[in-house]
Amino acid sequence: MNKNLQWKLLGIVAIAVFALWSVWPPFTIKDKSGKVIQKGKINLGLDLQGGMHVVLRVDMSKLPADAKKDALERAIEIIRNRIDQFGVGEMAIQRQGKDRIVVQLPGVTDRERALELIGKTAHLEFRLVSDNVEDLKKALNNEAVPGYELKYMETERGGKEPLLVAKDAELTGDCIVNAKTEFSSRGFGEPYVSLTLNSKGAETFAKITAANVGKRLAIVLDGKVQSAPVIREAIPSGQAQISGNFSVEEANDLSVVLRAGALPAPVVVEEERTVGPLLGADSIRSGLRATLIGALLTFLFMIFYYRLAGVIANIALALNLLLILACLAMFKGTLTLPGIAGLILTIGMSVDANVLIYERIREELKLGKSLRAAISSGYHRASSAIIDSNLTTIVAAVLIFKFGTGPIRGFAVTLTIGLLANLFTAVTCTRVIFELLCEQFGLAKLHMMQFFRATHIDFIGKRKFCYILSAVVIVAGLAIFFMRGEKNFGVDFSGGTLQQYVFDKPVKIDTIRNSLKSLGYGGASIQQYGNQKEVIIRTQTDISKDLTKLFKEQFRDNPFQILRVETVGPAVGKHLRGNATMSLVLGMVGILIYIMFRFNLKYGIAGVVAIFHDVIIAIGALALTARQFDLTIVAALLTIAGYSINDTIVIYDRIRENMRLVKKGGLADVINLSVNQTLSRTILTTAVTMLTVVSLLLFGGEVLNDFAFCLFIGFLSGVYSTVYIASPLILSWQRKIVTKR
Repeated sequence: MNKNLQWKLLGIVAIAVFALWSVWPPFTIKDKSGKVIQKGKINLGLDLQGGMHVVLRVDMSKLPADAKKDALERAIEIIRNRIDQFGVGEMAIQRQGKDRIVVQLPGVTDRERALELIGKTAHLEFRLVSDNVEDLKKALNNEAVPGYELKYMETERGGKEPLLVAKDAELTGDCIVNAKTEFSSRGFGEPYVSLTLNSKGAETFAKITAANVGKRLAIVLDGKVQSAPVIREAIPSGQAQISGNFSVEEANDLSVVLRAGALPAPVVVEEERTVGPLLGADSIRSGLRATLIGALLTFLFMIFYYRLAGVIANIALALNLLLILACLAMFKGTLTLPGIAGLILTIGMSVDANVLIYERIREELKLGKSLRAAISSGYHRASSAIIDSNLTTIVAAVLIFKFGTGPIRGFAVTLTIGLLANLFTAVTCTRVIFELLCEQFGLAKLHMMQFFRATHIDFIGKRKFCYILSAVVIVAGLAIFFMRGEKNFGVDFSGGTLQQYVFDKPVKIDTIRNSLKSLGYGGASIQQYGNQKEVIIRTQTDISKDLTKLFKEQFRDNPFQILRVETVGPAVGKHLRGNATMSLVLGMVGILIYIMFRFNLKYGIAGVVAIFHDVIIAIGALALTARQFDLTIVAALLTIAGYSINDTIVIYDRIRENMRLVKKGGLADVINLSVNQTLSRTILTTAVTMLTVVSLLLFGGEVLNDFAFCLFIGFLSGVYSTVYIASPLILSWQRKIVTKR
């Protein structure tokens, strides 16, 4: 074995061993009680393990100019302290933009309690209560009382007691040094919050209580009166308490927020996504099942069609998957459900390079070259198309990451790593294996099946008919899209709340709708997915708390679980829609510039027109089947753009090559020849990728069903547009230029 080949082989083995060491053990294993048995090196996203993703906006509009400088940082620290005391282990809190905070809480599914804990301003005030009956009557008659305002306090029996409370606080929560839950020695040991004040606060509190014996002192939290006890005597000890018919859990949470301190400004929940553990576990099962099925089908096809070469391609594919997981482990990446989709898609797309190389080797063998010469020439001739096609898809993936949010970024990261790894595994690794077999084992022949013989189809001659057909389909799809209007957009882009429930027994949509009517939401969107036990409800406002309470009353004999809740504010929805549109436009521009750089302007324009064709066809199919657009669909559309241009670039590369080699005939003949020469590769790669897409569509679960459907339609359209749109447009563009001259 020559030293060059020896070093290459050792390098590949070293990389594989290092990757295996980096990733093992890959995933965390827990027992039935939730205790961690084995800590994995790959983090799972909230959509796989369950938990909450919350985007908060800190409202700094009412703050003084000098207090806005560090308000966001103080809010982050206070929220972090609250969550620390709440007991969440692997939380993630980070700043986003000028006034937003992203909070991720793995394993937390009690969303109402978590949102209360995170979002409570916790501005505590001690205010005196007026004992003037006449002033109280005036306030009740909507007459202004100088220095006072009317507030209501909840009583033990559920009523509301009116109180005339001073507008100015005598003391605030800034003086609190400790807060804890204690229990009353009277009655049933009701919980209350005990407060310890600092020295300055204790001194002030002693003066207030001494000067107002016999009066009531209202304890006001975030503008709401919690209690208003009568001051019996001066309290010099610096101890106070808050009672208010709390549950133990409510008292504990209030203690937490008071210990952590008040937020410097109110926070608004602009986006919230909660995934229950049941849906997370189901997503893991669905994702793994789809991955295994897609990988198995791909492996079997490659062995069946390419025999020994297929085995070599499968080795490269396995190494590709290993490198993806190793990179996620080394760089602390997070594997999300869309990330699994990216993993599955990488399986199909990584085969593209191998098919392209093998079909090139087949062509070289037909010219009478030896196997070693055919392998060398096949890799050399296929390399430019492989690099171009992978880099254009990476452009789309980068834009998905730039403008995506949450788990969608996981898809972009996984896809990018997979494509970069593919340039190494499918080109370098497979060639080293071939060289090893030829040099050390005397490999002289390659047996490969061939479904497609040489074709001589006049694709260019059918271009006008295809232009008309495409125009009709596109116009029809866009008409349906615009007729549906806002119904096209899911919660991500229109704002609102999505709630998904699963019942033990089947439920009827009419029964659910009647329940919603009692809350005033009879017109809400209700659908059942997969079976009659699961219900998805979409409303413009978050009614999950009231709806859950109502369901518990109306379905006492039919228990249910909340699978997920997604809430997006209208402003955020518009922002996400704008970002999605921008990402699509920039994706097209990026691909156009790249193709212009690698080929020329007319090739770039023709390629982008074909991409628009495929994207619009997919959009029309989504509208026709009443599927809603969300961030996952944007990722699918950008993937279609990147994958569609792959096929186009391969044909463009062949056209450029044939322009140098073919001396007879015009441009139309060269284009027809190039499309016919690459037709088998175009069909094979799409067919193999479709194996993984179909497995995702059938076995990937409800969350990724629309994503897989969009890819399915887009990839089918991509084969058609590559052959009948992108390639003929080069000729049309060329003739237009000639005519103008």
